[in-house]
Amino acid sequence: MPLKDSIMSEDKPFDHKAFLKTVSTMPGVYRMIDRNQKVIYVGKAKNLRKRLTSYFRKTGLSTRILSLVRKICEIEITNTRTESEALLLENDLIKNLNPRYNILFRDDKSYPYICLTNHQFPRLKVFRGKTSNRKGSFFGPFPSAGSIRHTINHVQRIFQLRNCEDATMRNRSRACLQYQIKRCTGPCVGHTDEESYQRQVDQARLFLSGQSDMLINQQVDLMALCVEQLDFEQAAQIRDKIEKLRRVTEKQFVTGFRSDIDILACEVLQDTCCIQLFVIRNGTSLGNRPFINRVKLGADPADLIEAFIMQHYSRHLAPGEIIVSHSLPNQGLLADTLSQLSEKSIKIVDKVRAKRRHALENATNNAQQALESYLLSASHLNKRYQSLIEELNLTQAPRRIECFDISHTMGEATKASCVVFGSEGAIKSEYRCYNINNIQAGDDYAAMKQVLERRYSKRQHDAELLPDLVLIDGGKGQLHVALDVFDTLDIFTTKQGLRVFGVAKGPERKAGYETIIDENFTRLNIKLDSPALLLIQQIRDEAHRFAITGHRKARAKKRKTSRLEEIVGIGARKRQLLLTKFGGLQGVQAAGIEELIQIKGINRETAQVIYDTFHG
Repeated sequence: MPLKDSIMSEDKPFDHKAFLKTVSTMPGVYRMIDRNQKVIYVGKAKNLRKRLTSYFRKTGLSTRILSLVRKICEIEITNTRTESEALLLENDLIKNLNPRYNILFRDDKSYPYICLTNHQFPRLKVFRGKTSNRKGSFFGPFPSAGSIRHTINHVQRIFQLRNCEDATMRNRSRACLQYQIKRCTGPCVGHTDEESYQRQVDQARLFLSGQSDMLINQQVDLMALCVEQLDFEQAAQIRDKIEKLRRVTEKQFVTGFRSDIDILACEVLQDTCCIQLFVIRNGTSLGNRPFINRVKLGADPADLIEAFIMQHYSRHLAPGEIIVSHSLPNQGLLADTLSQLSEKSIKIVDKVRAKRRHALENATNNAQQALESYLLSASHLNKRYQSLIEELNLTQAPRRIECFDISHTMGEATKASCVVFGSEGAIKSEYRCYNINNIQAGDDYAAMKQVLERRYSKRQHDAELLPDLVLIDGGKGQLHVALDVFDTLDIFTTKQGLRVFGVAKGPERKAGYETIIDENFTRLNIKLDSPALLLIQQIRDEAHRFAITGHRKARAKKRKTSRLEEIVGIGARKRQLLLTKFGGLQGVQAAGIEELIQIKGINRETAQVIYDTFHG
């Protein structure tokens, strides 16, 4: 029988020391309960005492864990025989209780399959549910309704199989529209015989099984046979089918894998995560589906993938291999548990090469794009803009927001970015990247001053060209520079209601914990999960991304350029002679003037210039 222990305190903080003395070292599941007797978190552990003790250590806890621990009034535990049992029990409790601090990926619908029935004239249809003990051939599962509709459309165009209900077929007296548009061969009214129809079914089965190459080769041989028999009309029809098959096959994402594989890639941005699922069966991608969910700040992608795997594959049949984008803490345990559930060997891998690595990179890119699209969606942005009005005390939602950031490496190749956001999100066509010159290396204040002067000196007299809100990446120093520039250019007079804020990095430069500084150099008290703060972080992150991209390009270009190219009078031919003679740029740098003038075409004056370039 499971053992339950609980200690509860309504009037004083939870006495964790007394509670931990009663906890065993066995595997099990624990449920954390708040003062309202509501379960706020469910977890599992190989060693319950060790795991629960970690929540109450004095240092090293994240903000999310500290928030959770402060709400604990009671902890219930259930011992299990094995860690695998604990994992299954934890998953069931999360789905049933939906605790506040756990992530629940809602996926109540079963995945659709394409079914070829076993009737005299098999029907092509979509099937949801368990395929075991069902009659017919099933292909899938497809991760989304869109991907299965796309595939069925191709099958009907190429193989012309019926998709009507059995009762409809029995009561037909004339062919339907599907026959007229050549999506069906009309078996209901005798336009095709059973043998010919079955050949089409067999070909469709090969196509859906991912054996398109074999099918095409068969059709090529059949076309050649028809030509030999002088049946040119039939040969032409087969030729057209081959062409359709080749076009469809080219558009399919054919991986070349022989086994069934699922790929899971996780991306986290601000308070939202996206897990992108790619389904591959018989070497062909059946499509992909993003799972987007709200998470707490500091959520670990590996933990999110673990939660998704248990919740997802408790409802859906797992393939033989699951590729994940992050190394999981309980990777082996998860694989063993899924193997027990599926009654077959399942492996979970994160370190992959060649084709698998390319497929994983594709899934990761799709996760990033899906997450960015979601965060920039109109409904999502509208909520954040409304919160921005309240938190920053604005009179109305800003029509135009501009954000500035500086990027360099120890002062090298300094770049400044300006990104622009409107009511519908990023306006990428108006992004600008500025080269920063003639300042002391590494002087961020001077760089910010230069980019703001260059940006607004041509716009200072036109209110339509000026933003309603300016965000400066930096603390009080950068904000002070910005306010001085706007005062000097008299921007505030031209643009009534213009607001300027600094976005200061959080403790230890940790993402998600930034603070906002207003024009009076006062730090605003905005909650970490406020939609307004998340919008500001999103815009600042975009400015940082754009700046660092420009900086890296400039730095790479500069490092590919030889310093000899900077010297006037030294062309490609002379550079080649110098590098050949001295064995590279370091040799040229170490050479003296007398050595340099030995090179054909280099006189003493030019040699002096070369020497001064390296020894200045």
